[in-house]
Amino acid sequence: MGQTYRDEAVVLRTHKLGEADRIVTLLSRKHGKIRAVAKGVRRTASRFGARLEPFMVADLQLYRGRSLDIVQQAESIGAYGADIVDDYPRFTAATAMVEAADRLTDHDAGLQHYLLLVGALRSLAKAEHSAGLTLDSYLLRALSIAGWAPSFVDCAVTGEAGPGHTAFVVQLGGVVSDAVAPPGSPRLDPATLGTLAALLAGDWPTAEGADERTRAQASGVVAAYTQFHLERGLRSLQHVDRTIA
Repeated sequence: MGQTYRDEAVVLRTHKLGEADRIVTLLSRKHGKIRAVAKGVRRTASRFGARLEPFMVADLQLYRGRSLDIVQQAESIGAYGADIVDDYPRFTAATAMVEAADRLTDHDAGLQHYLLLVGALRSLAKAEHSAGLTLDSYLLRALSIAGWAPSFVDCAVTGEAGPGHTAFVVQLGGVVSDAVAPPGSPRLDPATLGTLAALLAGDWPTAEGADERTRAQASGVVAAYTQFHLERGLRSLQHVDRTIA
């Protein structure tokens, strides 16, 4: 059995290495997270440098190395980078997505994480929805795949059926009934809870029907929930452009 293998992967981030090389961190379809050296990609004559930029999806041939693998070939599958980088709201949203994906796949980088990220980047590149809504939906779903699915209807502690619960406690996993809500718990209105549930379910007509105030409140909840579960905050979230498109 040779040391060469093929896989599809999305580029999460890159680092310069020496004069002409780069280290690329990839989330792949079959091999989880991969760190590999792309030799010579910073030279203008590089055959596949542009295919190994952040947010790009490529079919790769890699050679398994001791500490870092080596990229031998790269064929573009999804050239999403150009459309994303040229638009500031999309760029900041995509940056937060790949940072979250990088962090969430340290220990479990299954196929679901890969498919979710590729789908979200494709949607961003095509401007199917506002960048902020796409990011919030991605974060809620990625956290759910990681085992931290928030509850926006039933009590996250007792399971008591909703709707009707308005106290939202990040540390307890979502909305909770008044009986178990800690004193001073923040309260969310039905419109915000409905928007959050729609973002988690991919119900775009409902999510896009929310007004600016409701979207802003939902985004704040998503940010707080994400920051809590990732322990160290997502640095790129502070740069996200929340302009309502």
